[in-house]
Amino acid sequence: MKDNFSKQASEYARFRPAYPPELIETLADLAPNHDLAWDCGTGNGQVAVLLSRLFRQVVATDISERQLNNATQASNITYRLEAAERSSLPDGQASLAVVAQAVHWFRFDDFYQEVRRVLKPKGILAVLGYGPFRTDTALDDIIGHFYNQVVGPYWDPERRYVDEGYRTIPFPFTEIPIADYEMAYEWPLEVMAGYLGTWSAVQHYRKDKGVDPIPDVTRQLAAAWGSEATVKVRFPVLLRVGRLKGKG
Repeated sequence: MKDNFSKQASEYARFRPAYPPELIETLADLAPNHDLAWDCGTGNGQVAVLLSRLFRQVVATDISERQLNNATQASNITYRLEAAERSSLPDGQASLAVVAQAVHWFRFDDFYQEVRRVLKPKGILAVLGYGPFRTDTALDDIIGHFYNQVVGPYWDPERRYVDEGYRTIPFPFTEIPIADYEMAYEWPLEVMAGYLGTWSAVQHYRKDKGVDPIPDVTRQLAAAWGSEATVKVRFPVLLRVGRLKGKG
């Protein structure tokens, strides 16, 4: 798995959107019990915290020590510096495995083999993510140009799975249909610019050119912002949920 997020771990914790609690509750309801959940690729622990309210124990793993150092703590969450494809979880004990905005970085075959090892019978795997946000204002054209043209050449190839709504990822499980979800926020310009700065393509752009593209796009957004202090942004939630074949 590539580590594209250690460098901006504190910004990631501050600016990345959070998943709807009702979505996590739906996933928990599908699990055979609420003993143990695995949050794989936990980042700063956003999903782990939501899981900790529903499961007796949560193990949250990531390859970024800086991300884990910025993670939200809870008494029943154990954070571990581990790769998705090789965890220290015991065989057949997790009721739910969740991957949020990370599966496209994994080695699919190796990760899915690990999922099969870790999940108990009738256990659930949920792959979550979110696509580019929209405001339904003139800001969308500026953000779209920034996404596709300015930093577009700097997206890793794996990013295409996000652009394709996770519909094209390998998913060799018995799929469970789930209702659509979205994440909606009222953002000031500062937060929008901060979020753009967490993109992996922006990190690659900065490293390659030695220039930060965020001030320029922030000026463009400010010029088109209008009189309101905030704008409404909406992220579509990407979601694949299933049970392992042969596990019930």
